[in-house]
Amino acid sequence: MELRTVLHRRFRAESGPEFVYVATSAAILGLDELTSAIVDGFAAGADDEAWLATRSDRPAAEQSLHDLIDLGVIRPVGEPEAPRAQLPPMPFPLATLVLNVTNKCNLSCTYCYEYGADRLTEGKGSQGTGKPRMDDDTARQSIDFLLRNSGDRPQVSITFFGGETLLNFPAIVAAVEYAEPRAAALKKRVHYSLTTNATLLSDEVVDFLTRHRFGITVSIDGDQQEQDRHRSFQGGKGSFDRIAPRIRHLVQQNKLHKGRSIGARVTLTAGAAPVPETYRFLTQELGFDEVGFAPVTAGLGRPWALGELGYERLLREFAELGEDYIAAAARNEAHGFANLGDLLRELHQGVNKAHPCGAGLGLLGVSTEGELGLCHRFVESKSHSMGSVQQGIDEGARTQFLQQAHVDQKTDCTQCFARPLCAGGCYHEAHVRYGDATKANLHYCEWIRGFVDLGLRTYARIQASNPRFFTRFETT
Repeated sequence: MELRTVLHRRFRAESGPEFVYVATSAAILGLDELTSAIVDGFAAGADDEAWLATRSDRPAAEQSLHDLIDLGVIRPVGEPEAPRAQLPPMPFPLATLVLNVTNKCNLSCTYCYEYGADRLTEGKGSQGTGKPRMDDDTARQSIDFLLRNSGDRPQVSITFFGGETLLNFPAIVAAVEYAEPRAAALKKRVHYSLTTNATLLSDEVVDFLTRHRFGITVSIDGDQQEQDRHRSFQGGKGSFDRIAPRIRHLVQQNKLHKGRSIGARVTLTAGAAPVPETYRFLTQELGFDEVGFAPVTAGLGRPWALGELGYERLLREFAELGEDYIAAAARNEAHGFANLGDLLRELHQGVNKAHPCGAGLGLLGVSTEGELGLCHRFVESKSHSMGSVQQGIDEGARTQFLQQAHVDQKTDCTQCFARPLCAGGCYHEAHVRYGDATKANLHYCEWIRGFVDLGLRTYARIQASNPRFFTRFETT
């Protein structure tokens, strides 16, 4: 029988065991000398009897070959893959609702996808169209909508977003105070999170957020020079001096209340400071628990966009910071490099995505007026509207989009080993770059493959030095 290995990626630590990452199943398997030879032998296709005839250890080789076939690493040439479910049973229950409580902002960040050159909404700057703030009634309607559409889920999440989210703090308070008794009556628990630029973190706000155990993400690009480079007030004044003391106060109060981790979200642009330098400043000087880095969403030709060389540099800097992560893992300590931590968790759990994120599936965004969008980045754009909290989900539009956006519909992804983790990439990024949210993000395929390779090598090194580190990613 003609057999061949399926799409896979092999990796190892420098002096440790070898592994194979199987793209069809997202499984990670250890390879010994014999199974490694089998994967080599069938990489380009081979007849099983002819190959086994060359082995002096035929009984063991035959057993291992059968094991690899059973595990889906090797399969008959021409045999179709088992069909993947296009969608879970619909309507799929919601887990998260992102409330854009305002479409206004007190900063004027150069690269902003909402108010900058790559905006999807109409209007100019923070004078865009749409109701400027979500009223309390719409916030409460959103809570009822989420609870009504969450099915049997015992827990749901509400994320507050903007514009600058805290410009509409009253709506946040109204939503939380309404959600608590409503969820309790349904025997559900609500988790809250919020993204902010930190300019409005008053004592009152900090007290409320920490008392209600918000997960808080601060959009900040680094030290004063990095922050003020792109993230200034509308008059041109930098924002760092305003936010630094507020962030330190937030961190202090959050620790007193034993709150959830506070994260920084860094937008990486052309000419940015090195990633490790920014990470250390944000964790050591400002006290963040974790830091996530995101390449800027920008159309071609923007001066802040990352070109090919920018992505190559970014990958080198991620690898450098990854060394700190590996050292911490060897001591069985957590490390706040969120990108690498999230990737390792998905690798260890065998995540195999049909869609790049929960947008349109378990997550929807809500505009200030109650319109539903794929996610917070699409609300008010009139692109991919999914209904409203008042009238309910447009299940036809939802299902149609999810079918079109399924990774198996993206022919560019079929031969990519990183497919289970990427699934084609961000819908909004695809919309900005190609005018079609269902397209694969081809402009950063090499970056994604490089980052997944880094994650696989990191996984192997931690397995060699302290495999018990990965128990933190295991669910019971």
